[in-house]
Parts: sequence; structure tokens; C-alpha cells
Amino acid sequence: MPQKPSKSPAGKGPRTPATKPARVAAKRPKAALKVASKVTSKTNQNVSQERMVRALETIAAHLSAQGKPAVERESFKQADAFVWHPDGRLAAVPRVSRVELFLLKGVDRMRDILMENTERFANGLPANNALLWGARGMGKSSLVKAAHASINAERKPADRLKLIEIHREDIESLPALMEQLRASSFRFIVFCDDLSFDGNDASYKSLKAVLEGGIEGRPENVILYATSNRRHLLAREMIENERSTAINPGEAVEEKVSLSDRFGLWLGFHRCSQDEYLAMVRGYCSHFGVKVDDDALEREALEWSTTRGSRSGRVAWQFVQELAGRLGVKLTAT
Repeated sequence: MPQKPSKSPAGKGPRTPATKPARVAAKRPKAALKVASKVTSKTNQNVSQERMVRALETIAAHLSAQGKPAVERESFKQADAFVWHPDGRLAAVPRVSRVELFLLKGVDRMRDILMENTERFANGLPANNALLWGARGMGKSSLVKAAHASINAERKPADRLKLIEIHREDIESLPALMEQLRASSFRFIVFCDDLSFDGNDASYKSLKAVLEGGIEGRPENVILYATSNRRHLLAREMIENERSTAINPGEAVEEKVSLSDRFGLWLGFHRCSQDEYLAMVRGYCSHFGVKVDDDALEREALEWSTTRGSRSGRVAWQFVQELAGRLGVKLTAT
């Protein structure tokens, strides 16, 4: 039988071993890509780990910095007054808004007691925390700031008292502030203006522990002055509510009002008389050089207090500002 002609080499001839290496070679780039992909993935993973480590180190550094006192002795030399922020900062106050001690009228007894207590504390002697409570606008916070300035007037910079204001809403951070001040060689008045508690506010417990009763107690170089319109720092309805809803009303009320007992000094401020109010007005006018006929001054001052519905140091100061503005007089001490 005749044999079938073989296919030409140019056609699709029979498979030969020579074609296998070509197919192997075609597979190698895919394998190389897989290896490269694995290397790239591992490299990215290492980079991510390095970034994570750096981030953790940064966080640890910040936490370590927060654990350290934010204000050292050199920083306390910047000013005599500071404002506390709950993030751990003490912001210096170069110029405190206050009035001179002699301009505060009608509060002579409270002034003398607070000045004596503050001076003892400044001299390193035992002194009490003070709660200044009573009628609004009668100079409670002004007296604290004026007493601080008066005590520092004759002292060397290294012996001056530092006044630190803490806001009512930041009272829960008071233990952290005490921790910063404990190690300092300076002496501090921590001042909270308009201190009071409402509703279910339990932050007063932080204040109780700091004043007395905590393990560490109040630092010897710190004293606390607070002002409030309420003698027991709590609204009357809060106390009445405790009496009506508690299992043991007596114990519940005692737990609430015991906060004010932690203050050794209670200084009550009451509404001033007409003569005291006029004395305040005349004192401001004399100090700032506001010259008005006395009869006209008295008439206008009484009319101003009538329209405000009260007589107080704040009302007297507001009247003097109105009068000085009308007369074109700047309120700078003469």
C-alpha cells in the first residue's frame, strides 16, 4: 500500500520535544509574578507594622507627657494667677480683673476675717478653706481677688501666693490639679466662683474628697476659696427631694449638706443698706475721678438702683460705668 505523505515542516506537524521548553518558558513569568507579589505583600506588611509601631510609640510618648506635671516651678514664675483647664494645662493670667480692697464697702467684717486667714496661710501657718455665700453682687469674688493682691503687694516674687481659678464644670478634675500643685514650693489659693450643684450632679463628691476625707488629703500648700449664692451649695428643692424620696431622709440630707461643712470658714454676705450703697458709689467716683454734684449723684444713684430692683456693689459699679460713659471719663485710677 502506498504510504501517506508526511506533513511539511511548515504545517502542523507532529509534536516534538522541542515544543515543551517553550511551554515551560511561558509558565515561568506567571511564577515570577506570584513570587514578586508575595515579596511585595510581605514588604507592605512590614511597612504597615513599622507604621503601627511608630504610632504606638507616639501614643505612648503623649500619654507619658500627660502623666507628668504640665507646669513646673519656672512656669509658676510667669504670673501670680492662672486658670485651670481639665486637660492638665494651667494658663497664666498676666492681668487679673479686680478692684482695690478699700473700694469694697459694707463687707468690713468678712474682709477682715478673710484677710487674716489668707495671711496666715501665706506665712505657712494653719488656715481654713473658706466659703463665701450670700446675696448676689455683694463682692464675694471681688473680695477673694482683692485679698490675694493685697497679700502679695509686700512680698518677694518667690513668696507670693498663686491664685488658680477652676471653673464649676471642671470640678471633677480637681484631684488632678491637686496632684500637680502638691510638689510645688509655692502656696496656692484654688478659687471656684459661683459653686453650686443641681439635679443629679454627683461631682460634689470629688470636692468632698479633696477638702477632707481622702487618703492623701488636701496638700499643705493649697487652700480652697469658693463663692456661692447657696449656703449649702445645693438647691433647696434638691434637699427637699431627698427628704421625700430617700429610705432614710435624715441620712440622705446629711450626705448632701455635709459638703459645706468641709469649709472651715462660712462668710455670709447680705444685701447692703442704702447708705452702704451710696458709699460704694461715692468711693468709685472718687477713685476714678468722676466729678458730679453730690446731690445729683445721690439722686441718680438711687434712681438707678430702683430700676434694677436691688442695691449691691455690682449695681453701684454698673451705675458708675454708665455715669462715666456719659461724662466722657475713662475709668482709670487717679
